[in-house]
Amino acid sequence: MPIAPPLTYLNGLLLFATAFIAGGLNAVAGGGSFISFPTLIFTGVSPLAANATNNTALWVAGLASTGAYRRDLDIDRRSMLILSIVSLAGGLLGSILLLYTSADVFKKLIPYLLLLATVVFIFGESFKQWLQSFNRSNSAQPPRLIYLVTAQLAISIYGGFFGAGIGILMLATLTFFNIKNIHAMNALKSFLATCINGIAIVPFLFAGIIAWPQAILMAIGGALGGYFVANFARQIPSIIVRRFVSIVAISMTTYFFIRG
Repeated sequence: MPIAPPLTYLNGLLLFATAFIAGGLNAVAGGGSFISFPTLIFTGVSPLAANATNNTALWVAGLASTGAYRRDLDIDRRSMLILSIVSLAGGLLGSILLLYTSADVFKKLIPYLLLLATVVFIFGESFKQWLQSFNRSNSAQPPRLIYLVTAQLAISIYGGFFGAGIGILMLATLTFFNIKNIHAMNALKSFLATCINGIAIVPFLFAGIIAWPQAILMAIGGALGGYFVANFARQIPSIIVRRFVSIVAISMTTYFFIRG
């Protein structure tokens, strides 16, 4: 059974437009996968291939934002190396776990994965603020690196398996690094997300479950969206962008639960 039908002009236009919007959302508030992943399924791509294709396309698009943040990376080399290795290992493990998940099981998991990602997106900011407050009140006793490594490993495995919401999860846990500059925190988050999503592509390549015409088209659309939409979206209050993504996330989650 083919992983995806031939790419028609209509589906190509829909995927390009969706990836354009998703790339812009990811650059500003996150949550682009709530739009791009379901669109791949709507256009006939099998769920497993849709996940791998979406991961590949948005990883390519995300490289641009990672490069833009490179000067803001401000963390000691030891911690950076440890978190990078953990992210690569977790992303690889998660993607292999996905490949050993049957198509029927993954299809049944989709609503629950979207629900988890939706909850993380909607309440992630509040959780991050709570962690920051907790961290300030306990600053005299900084957490051991092993706790951060364990959290990053869990996030990385989830990221390799599905991925939606990992940016918000990482921003929450990275508050314990006492990084004061939000740009520095975003830089580290973007770099680690690039490690997770990038290494996850390797097993997908060997398994042959990436729909390349769709992936290439969406990568171009996502990269352009990340550049152009982000500049426009910065003029809109972030709360409005987040509310828009939340409505889309709830709608997509509800649809897949009803669809069964």
